[in-house]
Amino acid sequence: MGIIFLILFIGIPLLEIAVLIQVGDQIGLWSTIGLIILTAVIGTGMLRHQGIATLTNAQKQLNQGAVPARELFDGLCLLAAGALLLTPGFVTDSIGFALLIPPVRELMRNTLGKRISHGLQNSKFQSQGFSNHQHSDGQSPFGKAGSWNKNDDTVIDGDYQDVTESDKDRLK
Repeated sequence: MGIIFLILFIGIPLLEIAVLIQVGDQIGLWSTIGLIILTAVIGTGMLRHQGIATLTNAQKQLNQGAVPARELFDGLCLLAAGALLLTPGFVTDSIGFALLIPPVRELMRNTLGKRISHGLQNSKFQSQGFSNHQHSDGQSPFGKAGSWNKNDDTVIDGDYQDVTESDKDRLK
């Protein structure tokens, strides 16, 4: 996972520089800078409008006693969109604008929801308490009550801390 972030951290700025050079060659330096500023201004306006609408919908859900899961996901997408739109460049602006489109967010929400639910169904995570924990021979790792199994290599480690202030505070 770390290598993916490293590639993105290096690759996206390089891609942005290449695109900015190409666009600058086609339309000129000042037009390119103006276009970058224009996309940031338009994106900020759209972000503000959708952010307020999402916050209002979340408040309605909370007032009805429901969990605003959809609104939380949309809020995260809008946060990412804002960061991408304020980053100079056309590639990040394109991704940021895509996150501002409600059907795109819905598609992402549905896709991620299916992946998460599929992952949870296939998960092998099981919670086991001591009463269920047994060795392959069916015995508890602690042996029979009141006995010590000398052949058992289970290690139980514990720490303690004496919190009494003096000997007279101790129970007799």
